[in-house]
Amino acid sequence: MIPLIACDDIWKIYRIGDVEVQALRGLSVTIEQGEFVAIMGASGSGKSTLMNILGCLDQPTKGQYQLGGVEVGRLQPDQLAEIRNQKIGFVFQSFNLIARTSALENAQLPLFYRGLSLKKQRALASAALERVGLSGREHHTPTQLSGGQQQRVAIARALVTSPSLLLADEPTGNLDTQSSHEIMTILEGLNRDGITIILVTHEVDIAAHAAREIVIKDGQILSDRATQGRSQ
Repeated sequence: MIPLIACDDIWKIYRIGDVEVQALRGLSVTIEQGEFVAIMGASGSGKSTLMNILGCLDQPTKGQYQLGGVEVGRLQPDQLAEIRNQKIGFVFQSFNLIARTSALENAQLPLFYRGLSLKKQRALASAALERVGLSGREHHTPTQLSGGQQQRVAIARALVTSPSLLLADEPTGNLDTQSSHEIMTILEGLNRDGITIILVTHEVDIAAHAAREIVIKDGQILSDRATQGRSQ
């Protein structure tokens, strides 16, 4: 079976004036469909750079990245945009919701370019909100929701296109302990439903929810091990 993600000797090099910064240095990793992986590392380790490459938001300087058997480096910008819209869901620490816009409309956003009727868009967005436990909150704006509820809306927005891959970058970073637990319980459930989840976090207790933990240091994989994973 073709792995969902295959990175082979990935390098990412930035140039700042005369200074060369090697954010990733020959990183290779394979992730199968249906895995729940936590990526950890200190600030500047390269974990966010790796997430940007996995999410087709950036491309490696050298090396090959295949997503579902497709070499991403050969794709045109419009093809990359299509992959991001159809195959990948993104969840960020800062929620990135549109203020004064309802939860339903926020969740609906990725569907605007699908050519679907407004009725169909709303039905899919409503179903996504129900999936994260927000039935009855469809018409609340972000200011009327708690931080945990706002992150649920963000997850619903990521789910509305039925992606095979969910990338979560510090999704509990702005949340209290109880809300963090609730968000991780939702992610565990989505993973059990077959969605591949890659989570960036610096919190050991959050990483413990994953079944596999990858630690990155100085742009290279320091360790890659299976964990017990609370979802297992």
